[in-house]
Amino acid sequence: MNIMLQKEQDLIAQDIVRCAREVYIILGNGFQEIVYKRALSAEMLLRKIEHQRGYKVPLFYKCTDIGQRVVDFLVAGEIPVEIKAIGNIEEVHLTQTLKFLETYNFETGLLINFGAESLQFNRLFNSKKMQVLSTK
Repeated sequence: MNIMLQKEQDLIAQDIVRCAREVYIILGNGFQEIVYKRALSAEMLLRKIEHQRGYKVPLFYKCTDIGQRVVDFLVAGEIPVEIKAIGNIEEVHLTQTLKFLETYNFETGLLINFGAESLQFNRLFNSKKMQVLSTK
């Protein structure tokens, strides 16, 4: 991976997590996902972090358009963020986020859970993209 790109993504990911922590400090757990999505978007706007909510991308199966996949946020055009408001992040949530990274060729993404007793977040990396980059 390009070192400059990695450092930039690291800084953006840190900013996203800072925003999520601020939202969690103020709201705590117990709300539905939509509340956290709105609050996180508001916090990122306050901090002037470029993002799109409900970012839609087409999904194909053998060249046939089978619909769209929606990621909760696309930050700075390069980091997808999935939001949960559940008791604990489970393997299925990690797998879904990784599959999104692989399918749409993103290098890294975040899975953030506001539903636990403390804020949970995972930064995930597209191992397929990393392998391609390391062979160049």
